[in-house]
Amino acid sequence: MKRILNITVAIVCFSGLLAQQNESNFETTPDLKLETEYASDNVEISDILSFEGIDYMKLTFSGEDLRGKSYHLTVKEIWDGKIVSDTTVIDSKSLGFKQFQTLSDSVFKMRVVSKHTDDNQLKMTFKFPRFSVTKNYDAIDSENYSLRNLADESNLEISYNKSFYLLAYILPYEREDGILSWCDVGSSGNDIENWGAKFGIKHYLLFEMKFE
Repeated sequence: MKRILNITVAIVCFSGLLAQQNESNFETTPDLKLETEYASDNVEISDILSFEGIDYMKLTFSGEDLRGKSYHLTVKEIWDGKIVSDTTVIDSKSLGFKQFQTLSDSVFKMRVVSKHTDDNQLKMTFKFPRFSVTKNYDAIDSENYSLRNLADESNLEISYNKSFYLLAYILPYEREDGILSWCDVGSSGNDIENWGAKFGIKHYLLFEMKFE
């Protein structure tokens, strides 16, 4: 019965995210907007992604002030409630090709593909216009990791010229009734760096974005 309840909670939570995919368009600064699409509109592809344990997310930022800005994505690895590393995923200013260093359009699109591998790694590919970056991070032996969009779930502020929380790759919170819940964590507000202590989560990744 516990397994059935866990699956039910996951389905309810994920269904909520899918329902948002055409609605998660919100404005938090004068003209910076974010739209998110989860999984795939194609049922067969969505089934395959789910069967293989792959998270797939499409993010679209839009705003006139994006033109001419660079972008910087970092990740904090948090174990047992403590930040053990804070590293760069991509810093466009360090790219060798000048045309990639700043944005020339008012729309910036990126896709994220992630999976927990058999050797207990979180493999993540970040796809940007005309190039991609793949990273691997240590993980525990669990297939319960889930990639979450914090800006959507916790309605966090996104803005220009300062870092903002964007994504988290988390394990679920085990409630007193034994049910596993990802939504309780992902929608819990902006005290994100303390999730480990608050929810008893062994490990998670926390991603921050900055346009400047």
